[in-house]
Amino acid sequence: MSASANARPNRLAQEKSPYLLQHAYNPVDWFPWGDEAFNKAQSEDKMIFLSIGYATCHWCHVMERESFENPDLAKKLNDQFVPIKVDREELPDVDQIYMKSLQAMGQQGGWPLNVFLTPDLRPVTGGTYFPPQPAFGRPSFGQVLDTISDVWQNNREKILESATALTDFLKSTNRATTEGDVENVAPPGMMVGIKAVDLFFQSFDAYRGGFTTNGNNKFPPSMAMLLLIRQYDRNQDKRCLQMVETTLSAMKRGGIYDQIGGGLCRYATDHDWLVPHFEKMLYDNALFIMALLEAYRVTGKQEYADWAEDCIEYIRRDMTDPAGPFYSAEDADSEGEEGKFYVWSEQEFLEVLEEAGLALEDRKRILRYWGLSARGNFEGKNILHVPVPPEEFGVDDRFLDKLTKARKALLSRRARRERPLRDDKVLTSWNGLMISALSLAGRLLEKPEYTLRARKAADFILENLMEDGMLYRRFRDGEKRYAGTLSDYSLFGCGLMDLYRSCGQAKYLLKANELAERMVRDFKPENPSAFYESPPEQKELLVRPIEGYDGVIPSGNSAATRLLLSLSLYGFSSADYRKWATHILNHFKGALFEYPQAHPFMCLSLFLIHDPAEEIAVTSGVAATSGKTAASASPSENGQVQDEAFHKMLQFLWKKSHPDRIFAYYPPAPLDESRERSESDEGIAARIPLLEGRLDKKSAARGFICKDLACEAPVTDAEQFILKLQ
Repeated sequence: MSASANARPNRLAQEKSPYLLQHAYNPVDWFPWGDEAFNKAQSEDKMIFLSIGYATCHWCHVMERESFENPDLAKKLNDQFVPIKVDREELPDVDQIYMKSLQAMGQQGGWPLNVFLTPDLRPVTGGTYFPPQPAFGRPSFGQVLDTISDVWQNNREKILESATALTDFLKSTNRATTEGDVENVAPPGMMVGIKAVDLFFQSFDAYRGGFTTNGNNKFPPSMAMLLLIRQYDRNQDKRCLQMVETTLSAMKRGGIYDQIGGGLCRYATDHDWLVPHFEKMLYDNALFIMALLEAYRVTGKQEYADWAEDCIEYIRRDMTDPAGPFYSAEDADSEGEEGKFYVWSEQEFLEVLEEAGLALEDRKRILRYWGLSARGNFEGKNILHVPVPPEEFGVDDRFLDKLTKARKALLSRRARRERPLRDDKVLTSWNGLMISALSLAGRLLEKPEYTLRARKAADFILENLMEDGMLYRRFRDGEKRYAGTLSDYSLFGCGLMDLYRSCGQAKYLLKANELAERMVRDFKPENPSAFYESPPEQKELLVRPIEGYDGVIPSGNSAATRLLLSLSLYGFSSADYRKWATHILNHFKGALFEYPQAHPFMCLSLFLIHDPAEEIAVTSGVAATSGKTAASASPSENGQVQDEAFHKMLQFLWKKSHPDRIFAYYPPAPLDESRERSESDEGIAARIPLLEGRLDKKSAARGFICKDLACEAPVTDAEQFILKLQ
């Protein structure tokens, strides 16, 4: 990770990825993924050693220190193989293919992912972490290299048989649906969601929250909570809300949440949520913010809104580029130790509180509140957590003020420590998730500053990661690179759609539709089925993967289904978009029925198909910041004219609607702008089918409630409008 005085850079020094740059001074003669490495392997008849990881991966760092910086092991790699290093976040489709091949070998996936390939890129064998000496029941890395090299030289048929079998497996599990009358098959029904709730309940940890499906680890179940909340919306199943609130309460008190700086860590290594894997990922925090906001929407409990805002403040402070987009991740390690940045000794903790001017009794009480001791709970230090629920501890307003003061002082002291590495590359799909989260926060909490931040990020992506209609995946250090995947198009498209709902700027919804059109063109298979994840520009893959599993982020197909169905309800390419969304759902129908917990984001789209969905349009002839008048216009506090009925209708849609409610409106929300409606604004808005023909400069507020884009008579009374939608 750091260059020694005599180290020479390898080819990775020319890359932009922080992960690849970490390996730029290894003695291993690394190649990036590409033709140069492939041609060398074929011309020299060498196997490829493919190593995949990411910048904030703890065991990737360990293996680098132990093996890739070892001159003897590096010589073996350089002499016997062509070593390729890949950042999984830049090339997720490459990672998907070879992770699936490793799992087909009967191994548990993870990173670093190390796979041996034939010169024509077919997988043979592999693993995750290999120790430098035999340990953990695993051979040493050197033994693995010698064995694979020997078999390649002396028993190649065995390797080729394995390569053929694995490649055939990958192709067989990746086929598009071609059998039956798929054009007329009904999509999965709502029983899928009911079954998901039942299965979630079976694995629910009623005492500590979360789900016991990942061994000793507990991952933030944000997408599961989103599904449970929507299911609660639908049928008031109290189990859904119980699972969500118990989980959120336990996570809030645990070490998985950064009690001082805000933000969610990657996962907990215990069922009590105490000891986290300390890395922080943008996507985890985006999805978690959405879950918190949805919990606030259905319960009205302010604590969830406050917690969401705490996460948002972490993103603002530590994960936002000055130009607007969001960085990818923060490492778990600093100064060579996992978690060192985050943990506290009892002595240092008390010193900081004393320097902050807190009285002795307050210091002792805060110490107990956050569970610190002289022994510590993590390698002699303390992970801050809340062992006793605040209501049992006796937290009142005075104590909350003291906690706030302590937190500020502790954060200031922590800022002097050596920070973990921040992976500052900008990923389109992950930014799409945070744009969705901030947009939801902006309208639900009625805080336009959050919507403005979402707009700034969206504008950056549109200006810097799009060219001639094509979306790119990654931006760093002035460079955009890698054709966007299905996940990039679908998640960023969803982000733009969610942003439109919060600001009313029609250009964002129209751009989401442009992305959807390109997505259908470039990622659809020849036969009706789910979409490919990899772009057509990615030529070197064994297969174009088709993925539906909602892992750490929604799958590209899950987000594509949401985007296509939503846009169809807005009136864009209605029949075609709905048809392709149905094909995706039917492709995964078996998986949805068998194991719906693995597809929670895809299950959310079933509500768009099966629940009666109104399409809502709200318009007014009075711009929110305009001096123009209409029948029901009245002066606002700043002397400008507003249509109060329009504002009430819009406020109801913002605060009471679930994230997938279909509504369009004009004029746009004022946010920070003070300008009159222009003809060009109105012309752009009229391109939204749901608004077409409904814009009238002379009319006050009108609410249109539609089904299948056929609308009832417009409602002009805000209370009547709200009553019809409740």
